[in-house]
Parts: sequence; structure tokens; C-alpha cells
Amino acid sequence: MKRPEIKLLIAVIVFAFSFVACNEKSSNTTSNDSNANAAKAADAKTGVKPQADTEVAVIETADYGRIVVELYPNIAPKMVERFKKLISEHVYDGTAIHRVDASLGIIQGGDPNTKGSNVATYGMGNSAYPNVPAEFSDIPYERGTLGAARTQDINGANSQWFITLKKQPAFDKKYTVFGHVIDGIQNAEIIMRAPTTEGTSRPSDKVVIKSMTLQPRANFPAS
Repeated sequence: MKRPEIKLLIAVIVFAFSFVACNEKSSNTTSNDSNANAAKAADAKTGVKPQADTEVAVIETADYGRIVVELYPNIAPKMVERFKKLISEHVYDGTAIHRVDASLGIIQGGDPNTKGSNVATYGMGNSAYPNVPAEFSDIPYERGTLGAARTQDINGANSQWFITLKKQPAFDKKYTVFGHVIDGIQNAEIIMRAPTTEGTSRPSDKVVIKSMTLQPRANFPAS
């Protein structure tokens, strides 16, 4: 393989993994320790069937309808607890889906910075709470999977989240899975294909989340 092709391949791989992480320049501590990542992946929870929480998260967007996700506290109790806490405190209300990528099959949100207009800070924000430790499992990233975005530090998850709209094995056992879309997957796919500002993965027109609420799982029967 020629040197330019090698550089291009490395750039693509780096982009794929950095896309779902909070910006490494955020206040979180970052780590490039590949051995630590490998060790954590080896400790991933395996063979456990996800059990839905009694509540779901209902994401109401301003222009794209709603997305409903069930949560898996038996798989990722700490991340589910954080997610529900931030929803209850209305931290996500008024934020935006700040990253989309149809080739990766992903949308990402949950950054409090996106309530403002300084796009240079989008992807760098967190909640006021400490980071959440990794809770890796063998649940694969596929269409509708809800994952916790993080820094390069495997324990760098905080408030940001992402949804994969197709199989993404590169993320398996490397990002905490804590839920799955049960309604509105088509809306998420439309958002994923939204036009972006040139040279970025940021939607050209802001994709605003009007509100996120917790509602009884029983109100949303399995399809």
C-alpha cells in the first residue's frame, strides 16, 4: 500500500472512533492507553439479556417528530441512572443533535453547549456531574442502539449519547450500550441524512430537541 493510501486509511479509522466521543479538548481527562482499553473490553459483561427499565426516554424534536428509547439498567446501571437524572433535571431540553453521519450510520446529541450559538464548542460539553465509568457489554451496535459518547478515556462518558442506525461492529465493547430505540427509528434516520455544514458533521440547520421526558414503558408496547 502506498504511503498516501496508508495515511488516508488511518485518518478514516481515527474519524470513525472520534466521531462518537466527546471532543478530546473538553474538561474530561483523556487517555490513549490501548492496553487499558483492551483490558476493559475483556471485562465486558457477556451473556446478559437486556431488561427494559419501567420508564422510557421520549425525545421530542422541533422538526423531526419523536424518538423513544427503552433503557437497560441491568446492562449499564450507572449510565442509565445518569441519563434519567439529566432528563429529570431538563438538562437536555433545548439541546441539539450536533453530529450526524450517514456513512457511519449515527446521530449524536446530549451536549449542553448546543443550547448556545457558539458552534465551536459543540461536542465539548458535559453535565455538572463527574464522568461515568465504562460499562461495556457484548450487546452489539446495530440499528437503533443507544450508546454513551465518551472521550478517549474509556471512563470519559458523561452526558452525551448517540444512536446507531446500522451495524457498527467497530464500536462493540468500546462504548457503553444502555438502550435501544423502540419508536421513531425512521425519524432518527431522517435526522442522520440532514445536510451538514461543509467540512463538518454538524447539521446545517439546527436539529433542536424540544424536550426529553421519562414516561412509563407500558405506554409504548413492543411493535
